[in-house]
Amino acid sequence: MARVESRYVCQSCGAVSAAWEGRCHVCGTWDSLVETLVRPESRATSRGAVRSEAAIPRPLGDMAGQVLPRVPVGIGELDRVLGGGLVPGAIALLGGEPGIGKSTLVLELAAGVAAAAGPVLVATGEESAEQLHLRADRLGLATGSAGAGIHVLAETSVDLVLAAAESLRPGLLVVDSVQTVTVDGLDGPAGSVGQVREAASRLAGWAHATGTPVVLVGHVTKDGSLAGPRTLEHLVDVVLTLEGDRYGGLRLLRSAKNRFGSTEETGVLEMTGTGLRDVPDPARAFLGGGGTSQEPGVIIAATMEGTRPVLVEVQALVAPAGIGVPRRALVGLPADRLALLVAVMGRRCGLDVGRHDLYLSLAGGATVDEPALDLPVALALASTARDLPVDAATVACGEVTLLGGLRPVRGLERRVREAARLGFRRAIVPAGDEADRIGRDVSGTAGSRLEVVAVPTLREALAVTLGQPAGRDPVPLG
Repeated sequence: MARVESRYVCQSCGAVSAAWEGRCHVCGTWDSLVETLVRPESRATSRGAVRSEAAIPRPLGDMAGQVLPRVPVGIGELDRVLGGGLVPGAIALLGGEPGIGKSTLVLELAAGVAAAAGPVLVATGEESAEQLHLRADRLGLATGSAGAGIHVLAETSVDLVLAAAESLRPGLLVVDSVQTVTVDGLDGPAGSVGQVREAASRLAGWAHATGTPVVLVGHVTKDGSLAGPRTLEHLVDVVLTLEGDRYGGLRLLRSAKNRFGSTEETGVLEMTGTGLRDVPDPARAFLGGGGTSQEPGVIIAATMEGTRPVLVEVQALVAPAGIGVPRRALVGLPADRLALLVAVMGRRCGLDVGRHDLYLSLAGGATVDEPALDLPVALALASTARDLPVDAATVACGEVTLLGGLRPVRGLERRVREAARLGFRRAIVPAGDEADRIGRDVSGTAGSRLEVVAVPTLREALAVTLGQPAGRDPVPLG
């Protein structure tokens, strides 16, 4: 058998070195050498003497009736994001900040699969088997079908984990986390680029060969991205992220990559004393005080999470700036859109808030990054700047252009109908043929009291919402 050796490969040019060097001797790139296992190719394989059934090409039409059955995990929101459940042989990566609930979610996932598809192997490298049992007992999963079906292995060696999986033949393999496991033959510590990439490659190869789904738990960096090499996300089939305020109860489960389903779906979960639970009415979950606040600087935004509308409470505060550069503090909103809105409000609407400290937040720990949030944010800033409250029964959505106009957003009808279902009486939306049609349809719906107000520009939206026309001259703020 050919000997497997460790080499250092440059990630920029592919040059191979026998020892680690700070700088690649070929392309000159710094810190680009990553320890990698090199498996020499056998002579039989190089001559093409070995042929397998998988290497024989088949017509695509012959595979029409071959549908892989999905394994439901028993968590409605997670099944929704996955597209119906786990696909046999798929490997999924779940990331999130510390304490957000990743280990809780995968343990509940393991319990659901154990009840539907047989035993589950959970390989934990971050805690002992006894510590994992304490969590399972708190979640009510230490007894019954979950207690009998979940097998725990406290091990960090990928080879030993795969050996245990070969012996058990589970319906699901969970590795918590991929940054704690190591591969024999590599000298790098756990969590290094070479170890993470090789471990994920081994686990993915085993999943594809046996048809067993694998779920990996991954760490994140300070900016919220998945830790480890970028190739880690390319190796897996599904990339999930669990977001939210760790001190609050709501969690958002998003799919950044899904080879077997849509990446447009978003799951809404709530952390309780007995684990994560599905939120029965996601559209109302992020309304903060229930959409009844009459204080200046508060407005409800109609956003889209995947294919379903979610109403979020936007809170803004404009305060006198101290010495130096005015402060910008945002929670759950993108900073680049705020800079655009401040410039447009000052130049097109005569409302100069750029020289003041600006504070913006989304209630409930929500994170939204879509252009439809432009109009609600601008209205909230104008409301607090002029100390004029927005009617609590008003909802808004729309993208603001550099010319001060409003551009229609996707899913406008679903947003408006959801606002009508929740009892709102007025919706400020961008003008257009679609807005006129939606207004007629919603007003004709039995029991609906929602009025759709279509406006073409941000200046008119400010005048309609706050009851005062926006002048051309900058408005002095105290």
